[in-house]
Amino acid sequence: MPGIIVGIDGSDRSRRALEWAINEAAVRQAPLTVFTVHQAVASAWTGAPVASPGDQELISQARTLAQRETDAALEKRAAGSRPASVTVQAVNGLPTEALLQAAAHADLLVVGSRGAGGFKRLLLGSVSTQVTHHAQCPVVIIPSGDA
Repeated sequence: MPGIIVGIDGSDRSRRALEWAINEAAVRQAPLTVFTVHQAVASAWTGAPVASPGDQELISQARTLAQRETDAALEKRAAGSRPASVTVQAVNGLPTEALLQAAAHADLLVVGSRGAGGFKRLLLGSVSTQVTHHAQCPVVIIPSGDA
């Protein structure tokens, strides 16, 4: 999907990423895809996401929340300073894998930084770190407001 992809998860840092991506998409007159991932449970054997009963309802809820957040961010902007088009998508999966797949043909991927440093990042991993290493397009990481 060409254009700009922004990954959001409802956190303050992802709201900052969303606002930045809206501005960048407006400047470039590029389509914007707001992408959220309902985190699937990973199989203990394979590490692959496992479908669970009720996932479709949770994906629908995640999409609704992402749409509300997107609408709120767009309402703050004048009509002439909005992206050419905005689409909201929600999927079930592992966040890093889902974002990389969504951004496979994107012009730009935008994510927020969790703000975890050093040892905590080493233990927990980081979606932003993983996408910078594996994305096939440029990646912008919006720092947390704490920095």
